[in-house]
Amino acid sequence: MTTQPTLRQLRYLIALADHGSFTRGAAAAGVSQPSFSQQIQLVEALLGGRVVERGATKTILTPLGREAVAGARRVLAEVAAFEALADRRGDALSGTIRLGVSPTLGPYILPQLVAQLHAVSPDLRVHVREGLPNRLVELLADGTHDVILVQLPIADRGLHVERLFREPLFLGMAADDPLKKRDTIAVEDLAGRGLLTLQPQYRMSEQVAALAEQAGAHVLRDYEGTSLDAIRQMAGMGMGLALLPRLYIRQEIREGDGLIVRPFAGGRQYREIGLVWRSGAGRAPAFLTLAQLLRDVAQ
Repeated sequence: MTTQPTLRQLRYLIALADHGSFTRGAAAAGVSQPSFSQQIQLVEALLGGRVVERGATKTILTPLGREAVAGARRVLAEVAAFEALADRRGDALSGTIRLGVSPTLGPYILPQLVAQLHAVSPDLRVHVREGLPNRLVELLADGTHDVILVQLPIADRGLHVERLFREPLFLGMAADDPLKKRDTIAVEDLAGRGLLTLQPQYRMSEQVAALAEQAGAHVLRDYEGTSLDAIRQMAGMGMGLALLPRLYIRQEIREGDGLIVRPFAGGRQYREIGLVWRSGAGRAPAFLTLAQLLRDVAQ
């Protein structure tokens, strides 16, 4: 009897985790449920324990099952990278790249990136999925994503961090706010003012809190925005001041739309953007090429 799982068994295990039942997992894998269940049982025999709780209405992974699924994702990610070697034909950017991206970045840089990629590497397929920063790191670590585009810093955890650029932050305010008379904003100008913020899961939330403490301002916690659009609209209504990144402003802010934006003096407020992948990933040359394209687009 084999002491190692097959790639098919690993795929079945992931299908079970993703679809939450043996019936749906088997359908997704394109096999009968008895065959699917038998392969899962073989995986459990290899592991020496159950991967799911039996008898529940919804299939629930056991702690062993969660570790096994994470390991299976990593293995299949590396297998996919190995298989991609045959498809590249000397071109680093070909095959498929699974890209995870923060919602505060993706909509404002990916359209331009995709256009560039189509021009230079028409054979490349990019599968994009948005997610909150901490979750993106988890999905990168378990092999769901090949590479992620996020605001730094992030914990190392065996990841390669390729710093891309520093993106200036601007102050957004209502059209009748007295700060609109300033050409640039100094930190002390924010004393006593209320700063709008995103939900705590976003790294910009930490920046807003740090800026408020430095300036003697306060963070408006009554409503934490779920998107840059949300805090932009609140700032335009005079509900507070908002920190907005340059990429967002470049694409979304137009003269006459009721929002005034001003830069910070000396460009002292910014966020740092990076492209992150697993250390030792087989497609590092392709990711480095992708990183340079992102730098070009951002400029």
